[in-house]
Amino acid sequence: MTTVVLFHSVLGVRQGVLDAADRLRGDGHDVHIPDLFGGRTFDEYDPAMDSALKQTGFPTLLGKAVQSVAEVPDGFVVAGFSLGCAMAGYVATQRQVSGVLMIAGAIPVSGFGAGVTWPSGVPAQTHATLDDPWREQEEIDDAVREVEAGGGTIEVFDYPGSGHLFTDPTLPDEYDANTTELFWSRALPFVAACGAS
Repeated sequence: MTTVVLFHSVLGVRQGVLDAADRLRGDGHDVHIPDLFGGRTFDEYDPAMDSALKQTGFPTLLGKAVQSVAEVPDGFVVAGFSLGCAMAGYVATQRQVSGVLMIAGAIPVSGFGAGVTWPSGVPAQTHATLDDPWREQEEIDDAVREVEAGGGTIEVFDYPGSGHLFTDPTLPDEYDANTTELFWSRALPFVAACGAS
């Protein structure tokens, strides 16, 4: 069993996040879902981004993310969807984790400040569609370089399509059932291996 901390996207704790937790629990893992928005969810990205980044603020969210894992024992896997990838990456620089799973994003941790580096030897995966409108290839490339420079390994999985939160069935313009299953066929073994290490 692996303990997994799963951070939601800028849209909040939607069905796709709950489904992901269920898949992980079904594979025998203990899953925590910090709610950085206090129960608020969004259906559209623009108001969600305004609330998260302008009203709450990115530094505040990062602080909440670290606070949310205060009682979680070291060695957990940290995971995130989209904006949650940043929360996951930041937590990995502040706590001892066994793996980082990034869905619909990738985060170069050097962006958190001067001297911030990827945690030594920690493996990662990143999953995204090729035509995701939020995809930033430069960020993915930078994340790969930083993980490898830190002695970790990173698997980059690209999928056909343009869905951003492609595992969320309540977002019909983004959801892809086949891609979701392929994602889980790769993510679940990763999480299990991190827990066994």
